[in-house]
Amino acid sequence: MGHSSVEYSPGPASSLRTVRPDGTPVYRYRQRPGLPPVSVMRFDPDTDHADLPPNRRHAHDFLVLLYVEQGGGSVAIDGAERALRTGEVHALRPGQVVDAADIAEPGHCHAWSVAFTPDAVPALASVSPLAWEHHPLLALFAPGAGRGLVAEAERARWSSWLAELADELADPGRLGAREAVAGLLTRILVAAARLAPSAPSAPNPLVERVFDEIEATFREPVSAGDVARALGYTPGHLTTLVRKRTGRPLLEWITERRMTEVRRMLRETDLPLGVVAARTGLRDATYLVRRFRARYGITPERWRRDERART
Repeated sequence: MGHSSVEYSPGPASSLRTVRPDGTPVYRYRQRPGLPPVSVMRFDPDTDHADLPPNRRHAHDFLVLLYVEQGGGSVAIDGAERALRTGEVHALRPGQVVDAADIAEPGHCHAWSVAFTPDAVPALASVSPLAWEHHPLLALFAPGAGRGLVAEAERARWSSWLAELADELADPGRLGAREAVAGLLTRILVAAARLAPSAPSAPNPLVERVFDEIEATFREPVSAGDVARALGYTPGHLTTLVRKRTGRPLLEWITERRMTEVRRMLRETDLPLGVVAARTGLRDATYLVRRFRARYGITPERWRRDERART
């Protein structure tokens, strides 16, 4: 789960996006056409992890839940070491630096890892990405949360949910698999949210202002520099602040908001791509297709057909 001289992916559904100046690789979720953006990985002492490089330090731009069936070893999150104890659930936000050197060593823990983007959850797919940080379903991912302990009587249920989720993802073409995946992931997130502290941390006022500005202007061809200047800050300062607080730089939030609106318009209207591009701050239909395909692994036209076929 980390970095080596060749590209290493910390899971079958991710690919290298960039490498930070300190050498930490950052992975994006690799959307598989026609499949929900969810993947499951099982760690146990009997699994062969010989293909993993010794240094597993990395970050990612998607959400990860780690459920520890049997404790052992540790993981460092943003430099703070966490012991992995039986029954714990760890929520990893985009951008957090993970050093998982001990998680898969022989004799250590049994654990499940679920990687996903909010698009996989119906309750989140239609919500502005600017509101994800404070959505009740993602309470365990909020700053100041990050982990919870499952009651002993509920642990077998967690293992059952995750095994069933892995089974549905193993055969995504069968009838109802997409709906089953969405339902199981939603149930897991509800259970995880109930483990979060009852009093969420207060939002950062400047980040709230940034998100308000994005919401007001994303339909125009604005840049990260435009948003920063509107608020009286340099782009570098604001990008660093937003990345530290939310795990993503400012420009990615602008892009994420635009892509959410693009998907809504594709799903709910018959507007041609040129009009969709013009109404979401993108240059033209060609640019829209390129960005959409890079993000979701499928063309907007195919995505629209598939969505309508499912509904």
